[in-house]
Amino acid sequence: MKYTDRELEEILNKLIASTRSPRGRFSAASSYPQLEKKLKFHHRRLYPVRTFVAAAVVLLCLSVWAAYLYMQPASIQTVTTLAETRTILLPDGTSVTLNHYSSLSYPKQFKSDNREVELSGEAYFEVSKNKKHPFIVQTETIDVQVLGTHFNVDAYPDNPDVKTTLLTGSVAVSNKNNSVHMVLKPNEVAIYNKVEQKLTCKVLENAGDEISWRHGEFIFDDLPLQEIARELSNSFGTTIHITDSTLRNYRVTARFRNGEDLETILSVLHNAGYFNYSRNTQQITITPKLD
Repeated sequence: MKYTDRELEEILNKLIASTRSPRGRFSAASSYPQLEKKLKFHHRRLYPVRTFVAAAVVLLCLSVWAAYLYMQPASIQTVTTLAETRTILLPDGTSVTLNHYSSLSYPKQFKSDNREVELSGEAYFEVSKNKKHPFIVQTETIDVQVLGTHFNVDAYPDNPDVKTTLLTGSVAVSNKNNSVHMVLKPNEVAIYNKVEQKLTCKVLENAGDEISWRHGEFIFDDLPLQEIARELSNSFGTTIHITDSTLRNYRVTARFRNGEDLETILSVLHNAGYFNYSRNTQQITITPKLD
């Protein structure tokens, strides 16, 4: 039974005034301290319970709100470069350097078990280690999965091959349906041919040459001219067409370490006797050099 404050006060007064209790057990002198003790205990217990319930409600609301925010789709951010390179710091601390005419899409906050980003073009990754949350680079045709390492992915849309070069650590490369799969060691490059859907591995003497673009350098080590033309085309945003099939496979060794522009590079290669070239507003055309 519950009493109001006024009713409790009246009961207390009656007990205090009582002199007819057996053996004086509930006399004024003994009844008041006992009742006062019970009332104080009642009030001490009542308020903490109310406080606890209120705190529990607040915590529940916060938990529900946090779960709601976590379940919301992550906001995606896309960074695109033109005729420049750019370094991006991702939410997990991973550093990504984008090459010319490349783009990277990533969530503003990694919420799933995997840290997934999408790349078009070329980028160098220095992945922040987190064994519980693998880092995955998705391209149009392949995925590269790592735990923490340094690697380069060359995945320009117009290139026939997608190249993944590992500098340190370990990465797993696979196509979209996982029909081909490969684990790389340092100084190895995985080359995926889009037409044949074939994945091959090549050992490099110096994998660092593959990321020379980060410093504005071009290092061509016995490369087919067609591959050099693609690299220059991607870097300078210009279409380069080679008219002769034999010339496309002609291998060239050259190094340009001072950030030369496209005209300088073509002029040096031309003067070295490799080819002739002409330029119009739409493209650069490379033709065999006449004797």
